Amino acid sequence: MKELDTIEEFNDFLNDNPGKLVVIDFFATWCGPCQFIGPYVEQLAEADKLKGKAVFAKVDVDKNDDASAEYGVEAMPTFMLFLNGSKVDSVRGADIRKLITKIETQISKL
Repeated sequence: MKELDTIEEFNDFLNDNPGKLVVIDFFATWCGPCQFIGPYVEQLAEADKLKGKAVFAKVDVDKNDDASAEYGVEAMPTFMLFLNGSKVDSVRGADIRKLITKIETQISKL
């Protein structure tokens, strides 16, 4: 998964993926739940059923605090879902089932 280190990279990633669900994983290297869920999110990002429909990236909140602040990230992990540059949903915490459900719900609207 691509890591977005600046607010410019973050905004470019959102704008470069029109018509696709953009899933952003806000994480911290020191966060235990982030380390736990990380491999599952990586697998999800590679899932064949999401190819062409969803793209994934991650933001280290300690490196890219501008993006974290702009979107009000207060807990890690936080997953934000965007469509055509606008936030459409989010998940706080390491709940992979909830994340999958929200991704599937948003993809069904495409």
